[in-house]
Amino acid sequence: MALIAPRMTPGLPAEDAAKLRQALEGGHDITVFVDGTVHRLTPRARDAVVDLLSRFGRGEAVTVSSVEEMLTTSQAAELAGISHTYLRNMTDRGEIPVEYRGTHRRIRLAAIMAWLDQQKKNEHARQAEPAQRPADSP
Repeated sequence: MALIAPRMTPGLPAEDAAKLRQALEGGHDITVFVDGTVHRLTPRARDAVVDLLSRFGRGEAVTVSSVEEMLTTSQAAELAGISHTYLRNMTDRGEIPVEYRGTHRRIRLAAIMAWLDQQKKNEHARQAEPAQRPADSP
């Protein structure tokens, strides 16, 4: 799979953003038409499209890009929203699997996505933790 250059699109004008935001509120039926043909998206693809539209609905600028199955450490760090150094340290500790192409590290897209999913689960668990503890008695 080839890496295609990112495409940056400015945010929608406020009126258009408000209309899109209103259309997305509470809606779960996102239908994609290409040349009049309906296409059903996988749940992850649907979530990505809804996220993109939601960002436009908030008036945000958006960058869309593709990623290769095997990522450089710079690509993986950017995707994960962490520094290149932090990512390299995690690969050194074995927290994220890495493959070498000569002396260059490569990281599978699936490994970064799994790490991101785990970070979300950990965050949800941390947020739910205080609610689950009984109140301390004096």
